[in-house]
Amino acid sequence: MENQNKVVLVTGSGQGIGKAVAIGYAKEGYDVVVAEINEEKGLKTLEEIKNISNGIFVNTDVSKEEDIKSLMENIKDTYGTLDIIINNAGLSRKKPIFELEVSEWDEIINTNLRSVFICSKEGAKLMKSGGSIVNIASTRAIMSESDSEAYAATKGGILALTHALAASLSKYNINVNAISPGWIETENYEDLREIDHDQHLSKRVGKPEDIARACIYLTNPENNFVNGTNLVIDGGMTRKMIYEH
Repeated sequence: MENQNKVVLVTGSGQGIGKAVAIGYAKEGYDVVVAEINEEKGLKTLEEIKNISNGIFVNTDVSKEEDIKSLMENIKDTYGTLDIIINNAGLSRKKPIFELEVSEWDEIINTNLRSVFICSKEGAKLMKSGGSIVNIASTRAIMSESDSEAYAATKGGILALTHALAASLSKYNINVNAISPGWIETENYEDLREIDHDQHLSKRVGKPEDIARACIYLTNPENNFVNGTNLVIDGGMTRKMIYEH
């Protein structure tokens, strides 16, 4: 395979976008590191990957620095190197601002944002001949519904962290970009209504594979002139005027 012996780490790859990204890289010939807090789901992803390429599963809670360091040690011991990091792991909790506890805020910040810094910092040490990092943000970094303060803060933070990392890691030949998905349906796509699709300029709700293809594009060495940017993939929803008729 074209990318045989190249290694990609995908955090939160037990389901949804992360799983699609992991399988997408397997199809491209990468060895895939499945980092996932849910062991059952992570192993299921790995099982699918091994039908295509090679990989390992590492049970990881990205909100814990020690788990991330252990993950990187595992990658070092198994492969000795790392080429790509997809910082995808995250959680959301829709809760009224006056009911959101500081401990819950911290949990979301540590899982969604702090983990991106730690994974990038520790993972970059293994990128011996350069590499690429993609951070999964969200269109909620630039627009919001109510009761989403912590999640929005993390996604906005990821955008700022992305260009800061791109500047700092450029001297090591490491590119860093972000992707901001819009509505990506990860479960029951067939149950979506016509109105759900029609609110997008692309006339459809997104699929996890849309994000997987974007990750592969951004991490292709031939596209290394794309650096420090945020790629919005939302079917045009954030560009559609709500009073259009």
